[in-house]
Amino acid sequence: AFCLYRLSGPERPENLEKSTVDSVTAGKVVMKSLAALLGALLVCSVPAAAQKFELPPLVEPANAEHHAGKVIWADLATPDLASAKAFYSGLFGWTFRDIHIGKMDYAVASLDGRPVGGLVHRPPSSDELRQPAWLTFIAVRDVDAAKRTALEHGAKVVSEPRSHPQRGRQAVFSDPEGAVFAVLASSSGDPGDFLAAPGEWIWSALLARDPDKEAAFYQTLFGYDVFDLPSDDGLEHMVLSTDDYARASVNTLHRDSSRRHPHWLNFVRVVDAAGAAAKAVALGGRVLVEPHIDRHGGKVAVIADPTGAPFGLMEWSDTDSKKEPK
Repeated sequence: AFCLYRLSGPERPENLEKSTVDSVTAGKVVMKSLAALLGALLVCSVPAAAQKFELPPLVEPANAEHHAGKVIWADLATPDLASAKAFYSGLFGWTFRDIHIGKMDYAVASLDGRPVGGLVHRPPSSDELRQPAWLTFIAVRDVDAAKRTALEHGAKVVSEPRSHPQRGRQAVFSDPEGAVFAVLASSSGDPGDFLAAPGEWIWSALLARDPDKEAAFYQTLFGYDVFDLPSDDGLEHMVLSTDDYARASVNTLHRDSSRRHPHWLNFVRVVDAAGAAAKAVALGGRVLVEPHIDRHGGKVAVIADPTGAPFGLMEWSDTDSKKEPK
């Protein structure tokens, strides 16, 4: 669902300060490395023999909703599709519909009949930049216009815009710091703004070296309102919102490891983060960040699936479903 916090009316927190981030200046970016999410690229990994591969619609039945700036989909590139399916099925109860066309193996993951993401098989690689990862898709009205704006403000094209009759038009970019993300103009409409159920995606966070500049880039690209969150850890935390809903956050990337790079991280809603983390380990995953209380009051954790793809776990109560994290 990728939908959380309503910002309208009295629910807008008084302690959120609207940011006045500067516009990002155009220019070339020297990318020392692409984020690991480059490996999750589905749209440019289809071999010539499988050019007729077709992605299913995002929303069934189709609707007329469009929410620019909302995270609306995620795809996992994995070298072991069977293992990934078993892991996510065991952890979240996802079911899968397989699509086999040419040399492409793709599985649509669903929870209680609602699509939540896609899994695509990609052969193992020793290339550090092509490791298993989830790719974050953000809604736009016009993919080609988004490409022009992104390039003008320091982004790179990872995969050129491509149309899929049922899915829509999509492209993959790397932002000025190298974090990889996708844009999608869905031909079937965007998922509605409702609270994610346990087992669905609930939040997305960008971890960046310079959150101010990165927030400015995404604000220019998607028209976000940007809010500074109060912090007692000395790090920057910003919320990106459209249509009075918080869509994602930009957070300071910890500088305690030279091997870490800017990247998007998606979170699945769970009832018990500690229990889900333990279950993930039992299913072959690893805990990257131990469960701990987050600023919104619930616990979060970061997990790697059996092939190393990272994702987050987040507790969220129904009573807090329309409030900003504090």
